[in-house]
Amino acid sequence: MLKARYSDNLVEAGCDEAGRGCLAGPVVAAAVVLPPDYSNARLNDSKQLSAAQREALRHEIESEAVAWAVASVDNNEIDRINILKASMHAMCKAVAMLTVKPQLLLIDGNRFYNETGIDYHCIVKGDATYMSIAAASILAKTHRDEMMRQLDGQYPGYGWGKNKGYPTEAHYKAIEELGITPCHRRSFKLRKDPELELGM
Repeated sequence: MLKARYSDNLVEAGCDEAGRGCLAGPVVAAAVVLPPDYSNARLNDSKQLSAAQREALRHEIESEAVAWAVASVDNNEIDRINILKASMHAMCKAVAMLTVKPQLLLIDGNRFYNETGIDYHCIVKGDATYMSIAAASILAKTHRDEMMRQLDGQYPGYGWGKNKGYPTEAHYKAIEELGITPCHRRSFKLRKDPELELGM
């Protein structure tokens, strides 16, 4: 069972992002305020759950949370400000959208560029430690996956319905054969280095 709270009596929002390492599409972040007495033994880091488990938990979280919000930063903005800043900005956007203002933010990871004016704590592997961060990781992941499935329909052939824009062999091959789309992150390495592939 993950930990329910970091503080004793503050309104806490867990924050996490999805899609930082992708070659295409937005980075998506979520912020979640859970009820003080919330408990869910199935909550875990979204990467440790199956797609079906994530979807089931998404609906539970969205119906039972005190407040939740999802925000994204598109590939053009990622290229302009860099992926780290874009990830932090998406988290801050999500926090700003919450209908209940938190008094403390629990941030997954080891750094945060705070645009909110709210106190925060960074927690390495926070999505496997605190329920609110795990909930945010699930919402960020499921909402982003849904976005990538929609983009897959607009730009078929890249396998985004399956690879969600991550750098898979099939994705690299599609870029070579079909070219770069308006959704690709041009600041990322979009083609594999043949020398590295050969071990040179």
